[in-house]
Amino acid sequence: MANELRGKKIAILIAPVGSEQAEFVQPKQAVEEAGATVDVVGLQTGEAQTMNSDVNPGETFTVEKEVSEVSADEYDGLIVPGGTVGADTLRASPEAVGFVRAFFEQAKPVGVICHGPWTLVEADVVKGRTLTSYPSLQTDIRNAGGTWVDEEVVTDQGLVTSRNPDDLPAFCAKIVEEFAEGRHEEQARSA
Repeated sequence: MANELRGKKIAILIAPVGSEQAEFVQPKQAVEEAGATVDVVGLQTGEAQTMNSDVNPGETFTVEKEVSEVSADEYDGLIVPGGTVGADTLRASPEAVGFVRAFFEQAKPVGVICHGPWTLVEADVVKGRTLTSYPSLQTDIRNAGGTWVDEEVVTDQGLVTSRNPDDLPAFCAKIVEEFAEGRHEEQARSA
C-alpha cells in the first residue's frame, strides 16, 4: 500500500483562511504516505490559516502554487477540504472553480469533504451525480441536479465525497484507492 500512488501528483486546494485543518492535513498525509507527490494550491502563495470546527484558529500551512498559475493537466487528482469559510471563499474564486471543473472535464479523480462540495456546485459538475456533504449543503446539491445521501463516504465514478471530519478515515482510504485507479471516463459526464 505504501507505494500505490508512486508517480502520481495530487493537488490539494486550500483557502487563504478557513479550510478545516483536519480535512486538509489527513487527506494530504494519506496520499503522501501512499507515495504521491502533493502540491498545496491556493488563491495566492504564502501562508494559509486553517480552522478547527470553523471557529478556532488552527495551524498555518504554506501555499506552494497559485491556482491561476497551475492547470489540472499537471495533476492526477484533486482534494478539496471543507470548512465553511474556506469553501465559501474558494467557490467565489473563478480561478479555483475553473481549476476544479477542469478535473471533471479531464475525467480525473476528485475527493471533496464537508463544505467542499460548494465548489462542485459552483463548477456545475454535480448534475446526475450522487454525493454527500455536510448536511446543510444538501439543498444546494439537489438544486444543482445532484442526489444527496447521508453516508460516511460516497464514490461516484471518480468523485469521492464525505460529510465531516468524523468520516476522514473512510474518506482517506477511498481517495487513495480512486487516485490509484486513475482516470474515470464517467467523471466527465457531469462537466
